[in-house]
Amino acid sequence: MKYYLYNSLANNGIKPQMAPGIELVDAVGLDYVAYLKNLAPEDEVVLIGGDGTVNYFVNAIKGYEPVNNIYLLGNGTGNDFLTDIGKKAGEEILLNPYLKNLPTVWVNGMERLFINNMGFGIDGYCCEVADQIKEKTPGCAINYSGIAIKGLLFHFKPRHAIVTVDGVTHEFDHVWIAPTMKGRYYGGGMNMAPEQDRFSDHLTVVVYHCRSKLKALMAFPSIFKGEHIQKTDIVSVFTGNEISVSFSMPSAAQIDGETVLHVSEYKVKL
Repeated sequence: MKYYLYNSLANNGIKPQMAPGIELVDAVGLDYVAYLKNLAPEDEVVLIGGDGTVNYFVNAIKGYEPVNNIYLLGNGTGNDFLTDIGKKAGEEILLNPYLKNLPTVWVNGMERLFINNMGFGIDGYCCEVADQIKEKTPGCAINYSGIAIKGLLFHFKPRHAIVTVDGVTHEFDHVWIAPTMKGRYYGGGMNMAPEQDRFSDHLTVVVYHCRSKLKALMAFPSIFKGEHIQKTDIVSVFTGNEISVSFSMPSAAQIDGETVLHVSEYKVKL
């Protein structure tokens, strides 16, 4: 039997529209490990949602390897994971091969796995502002590009950053973004780490640093095509297994699109 799980608190509470005969299971408050252990080996589970749904699932079952086939039916606002593996929302994708060898991030006393990225800088700022907008106006469309542009020009102040990769330390001034990537995409289609392979034995940290706001803004659209890494005067790319990033001032961060406030440092290990 195939079971379809959805989050009734996500997508503004709108229940997914499914084909006749498919029953939905509300996963809010569900103990995933206990639920999976009670299934027959031939049973299958379909998670309905986006990046946040997968992130929640992998952390909820941390330390347990599913026996059953687990699928993702993309139905969320963030689908960078699907973009990275060349799939689209609306089709069921077998998740099991992607649930292994996930990186762990330590930040603000939390320990979490992630499937796409641990972001730090103006990307976290965008998530913070988006959360504030959603709270004031539930259900409204969020223009992340607009938030980013206003942040670059007016609101977000770049930081001095210390980036350590496998024991080698680098320092940068005027840092706008410093995410660590498991996949290539984040932020709704930005190809931040175009050479990263999620099945590889390393992660990629991308440091976007530029003194000029105008230059940083003009180069920003190139991230969507992955062409920013050619701008080596303002973009530095490193690969490794253990990565730490610290900022001179606290900043909002995001883990697979979920906001973490007041972050001064994060550490990642694959």
